[in-house]
This record gives sequence, structure tokens and C-alpha cells, in this order.
Amino acid sequence: MSQSTTASRGTLSDKTGLLDQSALTELAQRLVEAAKRAGADAADAVAVRGVSQSVEIRDGNVEASERSEGDDVGLRVLVGRRQAVVSTNDIAADAAALAERAVAMARIAPDDPYAGLADPALLAKTFPELDLLDPHLPSVDELERRAHEAEAAGLAVNGVSKSDGAGASAGIGGMVLVTSTGFCGAYLRSSQGISMTAIAGEGTGMERDYDFTSAIHASDLATPESVGKGAAARAVARINPRKVATTKVPVVFDPRVAGSLVGHLMGAINGASIARKTSFLKDRMGQQLFDKAISIIDDPLRLRGLRSQPFDAEGVAVKPLAFIENGVLTSWVLDSTTARELGLVTNGRAHRGVSSSPSPGGYNLHMTAGKLSPAELIADIKSGFYVTELIGSGVNGVTGDYSRGASGFWIENGQIAYPVSEVTIAGHLLDIFKSLTPANDLVFKYGVNAPTLRIEGLTIAGR
Repeated sequence: MSQSTTASRGTLSDKTGLLDQSALTELAQRLVEAAKRAGADAADAVAVRGVSQSVEIRDGNVEASERSEGDDVGLRVLVGRRQAVVSTNDIAADAAALAERAVAMARIAPDDPYAGLADPALLAKTFPELDLLDPHLPSVDELERRAHEAEAAGLAVNGVSKSDGAGASAGIGGMVLVTSTGFCGAYLRSSQGISMTAIAGEGTGMERDYDFTSAIHASDLATPESVGKGAAARAVARINPRKVATTKVPVVFDPRVAGSLVGHLMGAINGASIARKTSFLKDRMGQQLFDKAISIIDDPLRLRGLRSQPFDAEGVAVKPLAFIENGVLTSWVLDSTTARELGLVTNGRAHRGVSSSPSPGGYNLHMTAGKLSPAELIADIKSGFYVTELIGSGVNGVTGDYSRGASGFWIENGQIAYPVSEVTIAGHLLDIFKSLTPANDLVFKYGVNAPTLRIEGLTIAGR
């Protein structure tokens, strides 16, 4: 049932029944019932709906205008401790045939002593209202207007030579989950975004940068003009970058890239990595990893949060959780399977696609803000590096070694001095966490958020 077509004039909600998930709920219930009849000891079914439309423009002309719609369903069955998952995008598929195929697959699958549905006692009984659906999704004309305004604002900035494109998008995604233990739940979440990429300079000296805004509700978006101007200002600031010599200096992460350090932590405390003993933090539970003033919090119930949802992919009730509290590591990221393997209880962090079994992950993550402004944070740096872009993924989750390509600006005597490119920053994540100081400029803009961060004594590999 998946399709991609040129967008029609109108709104996403013009699609009859788009917001009605009753048919998907009924299908999920039929699949679970069919699985039990086919011999499954337990089963759950997840149905995922996704509808989106987007517009891309360049030099004032529409380059692409697309709409996509898709309903997909997955069935997980357990025969003893043997598990199998089947999926389809044909919601008219024969539920009995799909269930029989899944059960047959499970019977020849290897035993997994930790496989199973979530403990019924942990399932969500009520679903909090999180304001995740904007009832007034934009028409294609409105998306075009936003993209045009963003591009025009960027091109109007002195020093910008051309546009590398601007876009606007909107969509609705949602999930239905039904389990043989009695859980039945569903939610929908809208999304809207605006982006622009500007090119500054001429010839071989051209530099590119971008800006964007994304939100659940249109009222929470930044203006198209501010997105265009932001992209342009970033691009212009990067003109004529210099090389720097290899050295060891304080490194400051712009909020746009600071969240990556939170991401590295979450990967290292993922229950699957801990169970496999492939994390450099596997023996660090309860230890002080950060300064006592720092906490890292995951909040799946944040109103209008980009990754908020009222229950996890196993139907478990979710709640805010500080994985780092006052600098101390307090919990692994767990779903039911990894929790059983570790002798623990899930903390409601299961995620799942239709073609896979659940796996653990976070929701709306943030590092708490500090007390100093970004200017105060760098005021005493005689020589340092301010990072605005990271390149590559040279982070070893087993050893904690950190090495990534980067670009940004050199700091001299507490001030941003000139752009820098083609360098590598390197260190160890334990040292990075320990020496990290956050500024007071935390803003909830991404799925993972952090303020400006200062890290002491990283190695800069330059010319």
C-alpha cells in the first residue's frame, strides 16, 4: 500500500480517514487472534502509518513536490522461547495466512531464553495527552511559500553567492500496538519543518552551511526568514578558513553538535551493548562520570516533544528518567529482552519497526544547562577550538576512543577569531565526560539537546 506521488493542492488531512486508526487497530487485533489460533503462545502486532508531503525549491523554482502514504503492519509470534517476525504493507492481506507463516518460522527458530512480551503488570493503563497532533497541517501552497521565503531571506544576506536549495515539509506518523496480554493502544504525531542551505564566496573559496527548524505544531516553528538568514550567516562566517597546527587545547561544542556527546553516552549504556559486554561503560554503573552539576534526562512525555509517545513499542508505560543524575550513571537503556538478560526490569525504552523485534533506545534527551553564558565559558581560553560541524563517525563504543573530523572557528584570547576546517579532534569519552562544562543556553530544538559544551584538553590534529 506504500506509494509516492506528486502532491495535490490541499492539506494532509484531506485524506479521508487519515486520522482514523480503527481499521489498523482491527487488523492488529485479527493478526494477534490468528496467531493464537495458529499455535503461538504469545503474539503482538504493530501497525505503522506514515503520510508526508514535501516541497524543494532552488533559485525560486520548485524542483520537487512529493507526497507519500504508507500503512505497514508487523506480527511477532512466540512459540515457547522461539520468536519470529513477519511484516507486510498490504493491509488487506489474509491474517490467518500471515499468522501461520509466522508461527511456522518461529517453530524452527533458535531458542532465545530472554524473548517474550512485556510483563503485563508494566503495561500502560492510561495514555497521557501530549498534544502531538497539529489539526491544521499546511497545504502544498503553504509549504511552497515557506520554502520560497527561507531561500529569499538567505540570498538577501551580503556575501551569499547562491542557494543550494530550501525546503518545507509536513507529515503525520503513528503506531497501533496490540498484544496477546491484553494491551491495545495507538497514537498519531504530526511533524513540520523548514530548511535552507546557503553558499557563500566564489570559485574554489565557496563555503556551504545550513539551518532548519522542526516541530510538532506550526506555531512552534522558527520563521522561514530566520531559517534563511541563519543558514546564510553560518555560510558567510566560514569563508576563507585556515588550517591549524596539531595541538592540545580546550574544545567548545556548539549546541548544534553538542548533542552528539549525549548520543555517544546513550549508545554506550544501551542494554544490548551491556549484555554483549561491548561497551566501555559496562562496569561503570553507579559511578561518577560527569560533574555533579550535570544530569542527562530522557522525557518521553514532554508536551509537543519531537519524540514523545504515551507508551513504548511493547506497550509499557513510559516516564521521564535521568540516566545521569548529579553526574552519576543510574540506569541502562532497557527493553524487556535486554532487561531479562541483565536480570533487571525494563524502563520502557523499547522501540520497534514492523519487521523487527523491539530494541532499546531513548526519546527526548537533554543535558541540563550550566550557569555560565557561552561567552563566559570561553572567556578564559587563550587558544582553543569552537566546533560547529562534525564529520565521520570515528567513535569506538567498545574502548571509548573518540576521533572525528571537524570544522568551526579558532578561539583566541576568549574571542572567536577565524574559521577553521580540515582538522580532527581526538580524546577518550571518559575524559571528555569528566572534564565537560555546560553553558546556560539549552534550547529544545532537536531530539537530543545539549547547551554549548566546553571540554578540556582534546587533541587537535591539523596540518
